[in-house]
Amino acid sequence: MRYAIYFTPPAHDPLTLAASQWLGRNAFSGDMIEPPAVRGIGLHDIAFNTAIPRRSGFHATLKAPFRLAPEISESMLLRHLMRFAGAHEPFQLPLLEIGRLGSFFGLMPERPCEHMRHFACAVVQEFDAFRAPISEAEIERSDTNDLSASQFTNLYRWGHPYVMDEFRFHMSLTGPLAPSDIRHFELALKEYFAPYLMKPVDIANLALFVEEEPGAPFQVHSLHPMGRVAARRIA
Repeated sequence: MRYAIYFTPPAHDPLTLAASQWLGRNAFSGDMIEPPAVRGIGLHDIAFNTAIPRRSGFHATLKAPFRLAPEISESMLLRHLMRFAGAHEPFQLPLLEIGRLGSFFGLMPERPCEHMRHFACAVVQEFDAFRAPISEAEIERSDTNDLSASQFTNLYRWGHPYVMDEFRFHMSLTGPLAPSDIRHFELALKEYFAPYLMKPVDIANLALFVEEEPGAPFQVHSLHPMGRVAARRIA
């Protein structure tokens, strides 16, 4: 089993519901959902090009998937995650927009958010002791050819290349697209998500996702509210 610490809005948030339909799966319930009817793109094209993020579920990665260290139990991870979340106050991201990283699209803040970057760094550092070291086989399966020296160092040190100074908040909505599909998907995504991107997103919880077995879809295990109220409940 692997665990991951992500951000995702609550189950019934309109953005969560819209993104789940776009991806074709709800990471809270595990239910498969028929993609939406979108002008200019067929349902089969949407389903094919969302296969990679569909397995992961709608989320932003903070602590990438990891196996627990031998001396760590799930209950230990949960207790620490509840305490950590309760010790950090909620905050807002700038408005999200459809953005592109390489050949895939996702939701990204319209301007950099240092608060988010510092918080993500804190999550990576805080929970690294819970992670089993990355194996040589896992490194070999990673696509290291395109990594910078900094990203390669992060992969060895933290188990994931895109952390610390390399972190970019994003919530993936497609896999890598063929050049001929990029413009069509960009227009479709902007039209489909426009009604859900009109207000800032609250970073008010941390989500623990689980992968029950290799290759299985990731699913929300639990949400952990941030802030003083959550801290008082834990105490």
